[in-house]
Amino acid sequence: MAPLRLRDRDAVISREGLIFRVFGYSHPSNACICDVEYAPEAIFKSNSPKAYRNRGDHVFYKFYEDEGWKFVNKAFPQYMVFHEMLDKMVVGVNHSSIAEVRRPKEKLENLNGAESKDELHGALQDLLKIVSRYSDLSTKDFGVFGSLLHGFYHPKFSDMDLVVYGVRNATRLSETLQELYANDSSPLKNEFETDILTRGKPWLFENYSAKEFVWHQQRKLIYALFRDEKSGRIIKTEFEPVKEWKEIVNEYDSRMKIVQRGWVRLFAHIEEDDEASFIPSIYDIEPLKVLGGTKEAVEVRRIISYMEEFRLQAQKDEVVYVEGNLEEVMTPEGNFHQIALTYCPRYYEQVLKVASLNSR
Repeated sequence: MAPLRLRDRDAVISREGLIFRVFGYSHPSNACICDVEYAPEAIFKSNSPKAYRNRGDHVFYKFYEDEGWKFVNKAFPQYMVFHEMLDKMVVGVNHSSIAEVRRPKEKLENLNGAESKDELHGALQDLLKIVSRYSDLSTKDFGVFGSLLHGFYHPKFSDMDLVVYGVRNATRLSETLQELYANDSSPLKNEFETDILTRGKPWLFENYSAKEFVWHQQRKLIYALFRDEKSGRIIKTEFEPVKEWKEIVNEYDSRMKIVQRGWVRLFAHIEEDDEASFIPSIYDIEPLKVLGGTKEAVEVRRIISYMEEFRLQAQKDEVVYVEGNLEEVMTPEGNFHQIALTYCPRYYEQVLKVASLNSR
């Protein structure tokens, strides 16, 4: 049997009906590292009104923040796998425990090949026609995730979550979206054109203001609002860059070890941003000024972020302020240091933002 190939945004379903999102591109040979996204009502219920999903008679609830990790760790520890490089257990699914695989690209092919059955389905088809018309991309370059992938979307209320595959296609899409946002007659607008999404709402990040968040999100271009003429609805739309198969390198290596070296704060220069649009997002850096942490901070080679907030956060040749966990990566070829931004006890202290040396 050929080995199972999975990539970021693919979904795997357990025998109990738990829905996991494959996370990134580096996995053990017999398992995939995941986030648990949804659970059937029979095994989990949420008090959050935004968590409810339904597919016919079947009800699901979405996990938010660290709910999923806590739930799996307590109730379904079989969906924790040992990460040899980190020397700890993480959420994941052994290939032998996968009941079903759902792939964004295949789902979109099915949706695009069928007659429109409701207004969201129709809006999705119209959106792709517009994007294709203004670029040289085709529907084969895209996929769908979230509720569209799993079939429990609400035609009148759900968002449209799309995947765009490949570095070149992601770049072309960004150029196209920028052109469409600037066109007054376009049905696509930048979701973060204003601060309405954060205005008056609680803000938890300690070193990253809501105003800074909106500025960074606006220039990422992948968050849109689509005005659907047929339904008259404004639909939140996201375009998630995912690597093509030929672009993927599995960096999971049991001979490598990643060791925590403390908390650091520093200014850095972005040397390369080729991997910034993916999860994990990787930024090659040159440290400029260390404000806190161990002496190894001056040796940091890169920032690696598993947080969607910091995807596409900085561009080549910009100066950034970063705060997070310093890690030493030990490889057979030698060691190097990186700053990791991820789920951790100090989650809301972490930050990566464009800055200047006199801004702190």
